[in-house]
Amino acid sequence: MGKNKVSNNVTAYLDNDDSPDIENPIHSTEVARAYGYDGPLIGGVTVWGWATDTIIQALGNDWITRGWSEYSFRKPVFPGNVITITAESDAEDLTKPWNVTMNNQSGDICVIGKIGLGQTKWENTLTRPVNMSPSEVTEKPPLTLDRASQETSWTALEVEFNDHIYEEINHKNRLTFNSIFDHCSGMKPIAHPSWIAGWAEALMRHNFDIPSSMHTKSLVKHHSSVPLGTTIVGGAEVIDAYERKGHHYVEFDVLLKDTNEKDIAQIRHRTIFRIATASERTGN
Repeated sequence: MGKNKVSNNVTAYLDNDDSPDIENPIHSTEVARAYGYDGPLIGGVTVWGWATDTIIQALGNDWITRGWSEYSFRKPVFPGNVITITAESDAEDLTKPWNVTMNNQSGDICVIGKIGLGQTKWENTLTRPVNMSPSEVTEKPPLTLDRASQETSWTALEVEFNDHIYEEINHKNRLTFNSIFDHCSGMKPIAHPSWIAGWAEALMRHNFDIPSSMHTKSLVKHHSSVPLGTTIVGGAEVIDAYERKGHHYVEFDVLLKDTNEKDIAQIRHRTIFRIATASERTGN
């Protein structure tokens, strides 16, 4: 039996590095270098988002409405890196899990993950947040390990997926995602999976003042697509918070629903909300 394999290349791109109003300064040259990195880090959901076309070639359009992914970041991706995205499976049944790797031009593994359709072994372990009533947070406190352990139910956020967001996401990431669905006559554009995955960091910043963060791992279960004009409500529940090699991590579960109470996606997200300096990481 031969191996099933899909592979594509993309040149990594960051269009707002060094912008004075950048939301997460780790994506800027000066701040990233101050933390000991070679240049501005490209955001995790952006990097994983570039794998979408490869995933759909492997699993089909159904992945958008009932697929899943689990992925972690091994090395940073910098602007100009040439990334090879590969999805592979040895199974005769193409709906069985596939392995995904994203390698840079030096052959280093930057991202490793799995994808599939239908139910997952971890789907039922995801927590459904207690607070799904959206409201503004007028005074955002800093996120600390103590606060993450004590304030486990975060304030929910409501956002309409509108034309502005659609154009911004597709322009910023140079995405051609919706061309995949051109054969569906009259179908509205739908939200890119990277926008879905990006809700986790957005919810964290909706609740807390976060100077810089680094996304390290996600589990994402899709339940429905998000057509243009859909209003989404997202809530989050903290699972764990801890320190490792000077970094402060928080892990939390996210639920996205539309205004008709239909589940859109569930996410388990792990991120570093306080990045250790180079000297803190080496213990010098």
